Amino acid sequence: MYVAKFESINKKDVGVAGGKGANLGELTQAGIPVPPGFIVTAETYIKFMNDTGISDKIMNILNKIDINKSKELQNSAEKIKKIIVETKIPEDIAALIIEAYNELCQRIGEEDALVAVRSSATAEDLPEASFAGQQDTFLNIKGSEDVVKYVQKCWASLFEARAIFYREENNFEHSKVYIAVVVQEMVEAEKAGVMFTVNPSTGENVALIEASWGLGEAVVSGSVTPDTYYVDKNNDKIENVIVNNKKIMFKKIASGETVKIDVPENLRKKRVLSENELLELTNMGKRIQKHYDAPQDTEWAFHDNKLYMLQSRPITTLGENGTNGEDSESGESLESRKVIVKGLGASPGIASGEVRIIHKIDELDKIKKGDVMVTTMTTPDMVPAMKRSSGIITDEGGVTCHAAIISRELGIPCVVGTGDATETLAENTKVTLDGKKGLIYEGIFNIKENKQEDKANATVEAPIITVTQVKVNVSMPEAAKKAEATGADGVGLLRTEHMMLTSGVHPKKYISDGKEDELVKMLVENILKVVDVFYPKPVWYRTLDAPTDEFKTLDGGENEPYEHNPMLGWRGIRRELDEPEILRAEFKAIKKLYEQGYSNIGIMIPLSQSPEELKKAKEIAEEVGIRPHIDVDFGIMVETPAAALMIDDFIDVGLDFISLGTNDLTQYTLAVDRNNELVASNYSEEHPAVLKLIEMVINKCNEAGVNTSICGQAGSKPHIVEKLVEIGISSVSANTDAVADVRRAVARSEQKLILDAARKQK
Repeated sequence: MYVAKFESINKKDVGVAGGKGANLGELTQAGIPVPPGFIVTAETYIKFMNDTGISDKIMNILNKIDINKSKELQNSAEKIKKIIVETKIPEDIAALIIEAYNELCQRIGEEDALVAVRSSATAEDLPEASFAGQQDTFLNIKGSEDVVKYVQKCWASLFEARAIFYREENNFEHSKVYIAVVVQEMVEAEKAGVMFTVNPSTGENVALIEASWGLGEAVVSGSVTPDTYYVDKNNDKIENVIVNNKKIMFKKIASGETVKIDVPENLRKKRVLSENELLELTNMGKRIQKHYDAPQDTEWAFHDNKLYMLQSRPITTLGENGTNGEDSESGESLESRKVIVKGLGASPGIASGEVRIIHKIDELDKIKKGDVMVTTMTTPDMVPAMKRSSGIITDEGGVTCHAAIISRELGIPCVVGTGDATETLAENTKVTLDGKKGLIYEGIFNIKENKQEDKANATVEAPIITVTQVKVNVSMPEAAKKAEATGADGVGLLRTEHMMLTSGVHPKKYISDGKEDELVKMLVENILKVVDVFYPKPVWYRTLDAPTDEFKTLDGGENEPYEHNPMLGWRGIRRELDEPEILRAEFKAIKKLYEQGYSNIGIMIPLSQSPEELKKAKEIAEEVGIRPHIDVDFGIMVETPAAALMIDDFIDVGLDFISLGTNDLTQYTLAVDRNNELVASNYSEEHPAVLKLIEMVINKCNEAGVNTSICGQAGSKPHIVEKLVEIGISSVSANTDAVADVRRAVARSEQKLILDAARKQK
C-alpha cells in the first residue's frame, strides 16, 4: 500500500503510516474533527530508496559519523539530505502522490487546495519515546508539483542532524526507521495551540492548554510565550488563566507563503480563548483520552469558530523528575538566594552551572557537560547540546514547547518563557535554576553535597511491599530501563510485535530466504535488552501476535492476506501453528538466552482457544531443546471466552501461569469491537460477564497452584486492580506510567482484606 486515506488507517498502522499518520487515522475513525487527508506510506519511501539505489550511499555516510561532534554531524546530515532531494522521484511514485492529491482536492471542493505536508516517522509518537520536532512540516503547500517536491523534502528530513543523533542515543537502527508523509487540508487557524490532557509534570487530572494567535507553529516551536490555562477535568472548573504578551504569530500571506509576523498591538495582551472554547477543548481532550485510554499530548486549531484536532500522541514524561538536582523543597534553601530571572517551570529539578548563551546553531559546540544553555528557544537541532547541559533556560515558549518536552524526556531541569534571559544573563556567569518554580538564582549551589547530607539526615520513606506482585508491560526493548526504574516485580508482558516490525523484514521472509539465523539473532538481541535489565525477576515473553494488516508494509509482507477484521483473523497461536517455522525461531532465541544463564524467561502463548494448541506449542519447544516447566515457565494468555471456560482442560495439559488479556477478552465476550467508536460505550472490562469469567479463571488456577496475572488495559486501572486482589490474583502487570498507582491500589486492597479478616475474628 503506497497511499492511504485517513479513513483506512488506525493507531496500529504505525509501520505503514508513521506515528503522526496512524494517530490522525485513529482520530478520524473515532469521529474526532480532523481535517481530511491522506498518507504517502512508509512503503513508498522504501520503494523510492530501493528503486533509486541510494540507500547504501546514505548508510556509508551514517556509519562514519561521530554524533558528539556537532559540526561533523551537521555536515553529514546535509550531505544525506542533498542526496535525497536531488534524486529524481520515479514517475510511478510521483503519479501515485499526484493522483491522491487531486482526489483530496475534489473532496475539499477546491482546485489546487492548500495542504500541510507533514513528516510521520515510523518510530515517532510512541509511548516510550518522543521524537518531537525531529522531522519537517511544510505549511500552505499548493499544487501537485509542489506536493511531490515537499514529500521528498519530508523524506530527507528523516536524516536531520537532530534525528540522527536521537536515533543513535536511543538505539534505533537508522536502516529500520522509515518515514511516511501526511498530506492534509490546511486549516488557516485564527487561534491554535497545544493541550495536554493531564499535567505533564505532575500527572494531575487537569487539562493544560496553551494558546496563541495564528497557526500553532508559534506555540509548538516555542517562538511565542502563549497564554496558559488550567482546567480541572473533574468539574470543568477553570483553575488558572495566565495571559502573556504574545509578540509574534505565523500566518499565510497573499503569496501563499507562511510567514512570522508581529501580533497586532491590540491582541498581544488579549486573552486568546474564551470560557466556552476552553470547555469545548477540555471535553474534546476527555473524549480523546478515553478513546486511547491514556493521557494525550494534542494539537488543535480554531477556524471560523470550529475546533479541529491536528494531532494526538501519548505523553512520554509522566512521573519523571529532573535528575540533575533536588527539588527546591529540599537541599540548600533556595529562598535565601537572589532571584535574577523568572519564567515558567517546564521540567522539574535543580541545576547549577555556567551560562552559555546560544544565538546561532553553529555555537552549539561551546556547550560542555554541566553548562546551562540559555537561548531564545531550542530547536530539534540543539538536542545533542541539550543533552550535555545541566539545565535549559529560554526567552520564549510555554510548558508544551519543544524545550519543555525534550527537557522532561531527558530529565533536565528547564525554565521557559523568561522573556529576556539571553539579555539579562551574562556569558560565563554562574547560576542555579529551579525547573519546578521557574526561577533562576545567582550563583552555584552546593547541590551534590546537600543531596548527600539530606539523604543521611532524612527519614527514608519505606517502599510499599505487597504480596500481590506488581509487574510492568514492555512493548519496546529500548524502554526496558525506564520500565525497570519503576521498581516493578518483573515483566508481565513482553510483546514481540515491535521487534518484528522494526526489523523491516517479514519473519517468514527470513525463513524463506534461508536466513533463520538472522531472525533468531535479532530476537536474541532484543529480548536480551529486557531479561538482562530485569534479571532475576521474571519476564513473560508473549509469542508473535500481530494481525495481518500490521505485516503488509514489511519487506516480504506483500503476500499477507486481506482480512475484513484482522482482530478476529489469522493471528496469535493459530497462525504460528500454521507457520511453525516462525514459532520455532522464537523458541530457538529463548533457548540461546537460557543457555547464557537467563533462567527468568517465561513463554506465553497468545489467543489460545484450545488446549491442543498449548500441547502443540510445547511439542515444538521440546523439538528445539527447551523443556517446558523445567527450563522455562510455560503459560497462556486468557483472551477468549473459550480459554476461560476450558481453563480446567488447559491446566490438565500443564500450565505454570496464565495472564488475563482483558482488552481482547472483553471485546470477544461482549461482541464489541474495541476500536469502533460507534459501540465504544458498550465496551467495559467491568461488565458482569467479563468479571465472572475472570473470577472463575483465577479461582480454578489458585486451586491448581497456577499463577495468575493480568496484562490488559484493565491492569492499569486501580479500582479494577482492587477487585482482582480481592478475588486472589497472583500479580498485576501495568503500563509503565501506572505502576506506582497500581502498587498503592494493591496495598490498599491487601490492607482492607487483613482488616476485614481481623474484624470477623472478633
